[in-house]
Amino acid sequence: MQSKSEKTTLREHVETRTITVNFTSVPDERNYPIHIGNGVLSQSDLILSHLPKKRVAIVTNTIVAPLYLEKLSAMLEGQGVAPVPIILPDGEKYKNWETLNLIFDALLAQRCERSTPIVALGGGVVGDLTGFAAATYLRGVPFIQIPTTLLAQVDSSVGGKTGINHPLGKNMIGAFYQPRVVLADTATLDTLPERELRAGVAEIIKYGLIRDSIFLEWLEVNMAKLLARDATVLIEAVRRSCMHKAEIVEADERESGVRALLNLGHTFGHAIENAMGYGKWLHGEAVAAGTMLAAELSQRLHMMGKDDVERIRKLYLRAGLPTVAPNLGTKKYLHLMGLDKKVEGGKLRFVLLKRIGEAVVRSDVPAEMLARTLVECTHDA
Repeated sequence: MQSKSEKTTLREHVETRTITVNFTSVPDERNYPIHIGNGVLSQSDLILSHLPKKRVAIVTNTIVAPLYLEKLSAMLEGQGVAPVPIILPDGEKYKNWETLNLIFDALLAQRCERSTPIVALGGGVVGDLTGFAAATYLRGVPFIQIPTTLLAQVDSSVGGKTGINHPLGKNMIGAFYQPRVVLADTATLDTLPERELRAGVAEIIKYGLIRDSIFLEWLEVNMAKLLARDATVLIEAVRRSCMHKAEIVEADERESGVRALLNLGHTFGHAIENAMGYGKWLHGEAVAAGTMLAAELSQRLHMMGKDDVERIRKLYLRAGLPTVAPNLGTKKYLHLMGLDKKVEGGKLRFVLLKRIGEAVVRSDVPAEMLARTLVECTHDA
């Protein structure tokens, strides 16, 4: 069933699903489309209308550039638009001030103006860095997302969260800054390493857990096809994920309420990423293990049954994702989780599950129960 902000078109035999992020019921310049399909990167009209001038900066990395930068640049040049390529090193460890300054250096050296759009061509790291640069360069320039990983297509490219990591915490410095358009070309997932594909599936499962039990059932049925990169299944998984993300962002752009539910597993997961060293555990892997901790904690609080916890574990195992978090030690977990952005009034806030398909934020988790869960449900790294 299509939502009121969604439409389907056929372009050169390529099915394109379009979801619109609508912040208000009246026209809002921050509203934007998310175009999803196999081959949308080749459809120049989807991006040209968002390029007001004849130049565009394209930020990518050393892995994605050889795959898609030339194709995108040639398409734009064919339409009279001059690309300014900015190629960054690849990896979560480069999501920092130093790499951000590489973008600023290139923009200034090329004398990019306030009307020069910046395109993020890559995964979540490229998208977050580029979005933060766009939000702050000349106090704000147009920003376009072209995510090339599954995780970025279903999560980080939508919603306007941008930022960089700090040694004391993940994504602690950044800004809310919405893109003008998102082009999610599922064909780019053909070149995605298997491990990164599976990591992206973790964020897809999240939507089923927090608000759509029927979608979770669909994932249980279609997991093998999703991992096999079946084009139809991939498009549907990205579409339904983006639909949920768009609805949540529309209701709560700056995470003062329901948007916090998107952080299921992230409080534990970010602690794992930080402690293990950024990049050793992929974000989706840490989220999967963190979600299992959240599910175990939910069961201990008598919010959900053991059968549901095992059902979640089984789905993660089928997706090839970790289901047991590393034993960092209770003290280290508590310290790192205390740096989480969701801490409020000095209290840790956890996204927990009342049942599959319904999540809630709790700040009243007994300390001894949390400590026992961290001891009993982790293993030595």
